[in-house]
Order: sequence, then structure tokens, then C-alpha cells
Amino acid sequence: MTHTPVLLKEMLSMLSPQNGGTYVDATFGAGGYSKGILDSADCKVYAIDRDETVNKFYNDLSIKYPDKIKLFIDKFSNIKNILEGKYVDGVVFDVGVSSMQLDNGERGFSFLHDGPLDMSMDNSSHINAATFVNALREEEIANTIYNYGGERHSRRIARAIVNARKKKPIKTTFELANIVRSMVFRGKSKIDPATRTFQAIRIWVNDELGELEKGIKAASEVLNEGGKLVVVTFHSLEDRIVKNFFRDLCSDNCKKFSLLNKKVITANAEEVNANPRARSAKLRAIQRLL
Repeated sequence: MTHTPVLLKEMLSMLSPQNGGTYVDATFGAGGYSKGILDSADCKVYAIDRDETVNKFYNDLSIKYPDKIKLFIDKFSNIKNILEGKYVDGVVFDVGVSSMQLDNGERGFSFLHDGPLDMSMDNSSHINAATFVNALREEEIANTIYNYGGERHSRRIARAIVNARKKKPIKTTFELANIVRSMVFRGKSKIDPATRTFQAIRIWVNDELGELEKGIKAASEVLNEGGKLVVVTFHSLEDRIVKNFFRDLCSDNCKKFSLLNKKVITANAEEVNANPRARSAKLRAIQRLL
């Protein structure tokens, strides 16, 4: 499956890459944003991703743009260490799980493909989805599924998970999905009953919200005067973090940044029809003044 970068035109419009500029693609993935930036101007890109499997996409871009792009397999919260004191003209984030990770059953992100309960975005983590369902207390499971997934039936699901693991460890995505589905009545909803639970576990495994908070704060501190910070999120918990952080940076008390878009940018109907993943995408951007 071809990975389609979400809100690419809108991101480039906000970032406005310039010849001679240096930019950071903090969530490289399949390289869609990096390619868009490099196609737009004679500039350089530092690319970051936790997932070492993205090297194949980086290799293609590095051949097309020799000496213009460099990839770092790392968490984007480590952006300051990666840049080693350098300042840049823009940083972009496309937050959340990538379609490549979802489509690979062996990664354990999706209930549509049977595979081991993993969900880790990098291979260095000792904590995964199997840890979550087999080791956490029932109350912790319920609270996480409710807080990170907005799942109203979280307590019922947590109880079912604990009862199932008493008989044998829960090892696969299909096993977990079926446990969740047995507790949630689907009704007329088009959304699979396992969706919210899987989202919540993925966020927990990768500390996605904590990483996002640290990442955008660090990114705001490595920008040159006039530098842009552009963030695309895919669910309300992420968007709230970005919205509040940007609001604080642009407040009268701070005055170091200004909002580039006062109203959140979303995908148009044409993009949503072509790429359903874009439906929940929200773009926010700020610019450094001082």
C-alpha cells in the first residue's frame, strides 16, 4: 500500500520551505513530508523516526537528494541532542501510528491482521501490548482504556481481559480483539468495537502523549527567528496538547511566537475520499518571533 502524507499541501503552505533553509521532519515514516519539503526548495532536512524499518524509504530519498537529508533513528523528544546545538528554520510533526505499521500484522498494531501483541514503535522497548494485557492490574487496564481510548465499556473490557488471562496468556491481536468485541455491542456503528481499546494500548505502550509534550516543547526551542513549528494530529488528546501548548507560547505573557492559523486546518472532502485516514487530521502551526 502506498503511504499518502496527510495535509501535505497545507503543511507546505504553513512551513514555506526556503532555499538554504534547514528543516526537521520529526516523524519521517515513509518520507512523504521530507520529500515534499525537498521538492519545494533547495534546502536540507534532518529526519527522525523511532522505527528503523523506515530506512528503506530514507535510502530512496538520499539517492534522489544526496547530501540534503540525514536520518536519525531516535525519539523526536531527543531533537536537541540530534541537532547538537544547531538551530533550524522549521519542524514538522505528523503524529500517531503510520499506515505501514498498521498494515504489517507482525507489528501487532491492528486488529485487522493477526499477529503478536506488540504495538511498539521501536525495537528497543521491553514494554509492549502483551505486557499491558497480561501484567497490569484490572483497574489500570480500565483507566487506560477509558482515558486514552474514550471507551465507555472500559471496566467491562478490563474484567474480560483479566478473566481470559487467568486461563492462558493473551498473545495475539485477534485474541485480544475478540475479547473486546465480546464485551461491546457494535449496533449500527461502522467502527470496530476493538478500535478504541487498541488505540489506548498503543498510546500507553509508546508513551505517545508524553513524547508529544516533550517533543513539541523541544522543537519550539530549536527554531531560528521566523522558524515555523507545524503539527498534524489525529485524535483529540493529541490535538488538545498541541492547542494548549501553542496557546501558551503565543500568549501576551510569552510573546515569543504567533499563531499561523487561528482556526485549525482539516482535510477537504476530496482528500478524505482519497485517503480516509485524513478525516480526523488537524493541523496547527506557529512561528517564532524572537
